[in-house]
Amino acid sequence: MKNIKGAGLGFRREMLNELLPTLPAAVDFWEVAPENWIPLGGKYQQQFQQASSQSPFTTHGLSLSIGSSDKLDIEFVKTVKRFLDTNSIDLYSEHLSFCSGNGHMYDLMPIPFTEEAISHVVSRITQVQDIIERPLVLENVSYYIAPGQEMDELEFTNSVLKESGCKMLLDVNNVYVNSINHKYNAKEFISGLPSEKIVYGHIAGHYDEAEDLKVDTHGADVIEPVWQLLEHAYLTHGVFPTLLERDFNIPPLSELLAEVEKIKHIQSTCEAARLEDVKGSVA
Repeated sequence: MKNIKGAGLGFRREMLNELLPTLPAAVDFWEVAPENWIPLGGKYQQQFQQASSQSPFTTHGLSLSIGSSDKLDIEFVKTVKRFLDTNSIDLYSEHLSFCSGNGHMYDLMPIPFTEEAISHVVSRITQVQDIIERPLVLENVSYYIAPGQEMDELEFTNSVLKESGCKMLLDVNNVYVNSINHKYNAKEFISGLPSEKIVYGHIAGHYDEAEDLKVDTHGADVIEPVWQLLEHAYLTHGVFPTLLERDFNIPPLSELLAEVEKIKHIQSTCEAARLEDVKGSVA
């Protein structure tokens, strides 16, 4: 297994001609949706193996639907396990949401913030972790409604993390989007998370539908308030590997790499600041 570190970027099929035969050295790790690669063979499989032999990879799934009332797709999870093992990938991350209900909905729906939902999700996480033989890593998602809410997002997220033993993928842009849409303090949310659970992070751009409505699109450059929130996350929890997501309006690779380099700059600055704090406390 290759441990991820530093700053990462999504590995997309439409970028293969730019990325291969030699992956850009500026990117420390790459991320794929296993659903987009599991069914492929031939040339694509060869290209993926060529890439994964050069750099660490992680996965971010799309269809596990951990919060669904539908029966867990055991065969799918077993297929993901084989993909992880075959390609020496350590981490399987997914969304703390659901995307199926008597059929696939092709969208990430919010899990109700209730005690019943926590118990349901925790039992399904246990099933998944038993099959994949590694902790499941779950991402905090952007959401636009909160049906049947009994607690806030932070309490719900922390309860799932604690009771299931799973790990967390901290999406900083999702925290920013939710903080605007649901009127909470983004820094307080991040500060309330357990540092030991955060395995890696995401950062991305979004769409401004209105002053008080942000839509998580991964289709724009990261804005300055989100960069500042990433810095706050590092200073609070320590520097963790962070990946730039860009799924739409994809610019030239040089522009993506510039944002990857900005992640690295913030990581370096925050690491230095934390070291200074440690030296100051010892003195």
